[in-house]
Amino acid sequence: MRFVTWLLTNAIALAAAAWLLDGIRFTPRDAELADKALALLVVAAILGTVTAVLKPVLKLLALPLIILTLGLFLLVINAAMLLLTDEIAALLDIGFKVTGFWPAVGGAIVITVVTWAVDNVIGSER
Repeated sequence: MRFVTWLLTNAIALAAAAWLLDGIRFTPRDAELADKALALLVVAAILGTVTAVLKPVLKLLALPLIILTLGLFLLVINAAMLLLTDEIAALLDIGFKVTGFWPAVGGAIVITVVTWAVDNVIGSER
């Protein structure tokens, strides 16, 4: 059950980021709703996996920068996770696109806020 909650939370956050920001999108736009939902869930799984595997290592390596910037460098790390997810989705031809660094930073902020909000609403098991 925890995996399903985690996957749906990531999917809702990604959908919100794609809806709010022009630089993040799911393509093709003419696809059926079921195809878009499946692509959204696959991208959510990719983002969650990339974040779970690489983010702790990057946080450890960037610890001096994180301390120096009072934690703002974490936004750069989150944006990098989103850009890496874009690259993996492109390799798998899923149809997820982040157009640049600044949309990735905005997406990281939106995803963080929406994930926090959804976790508070559904009662995260963490």
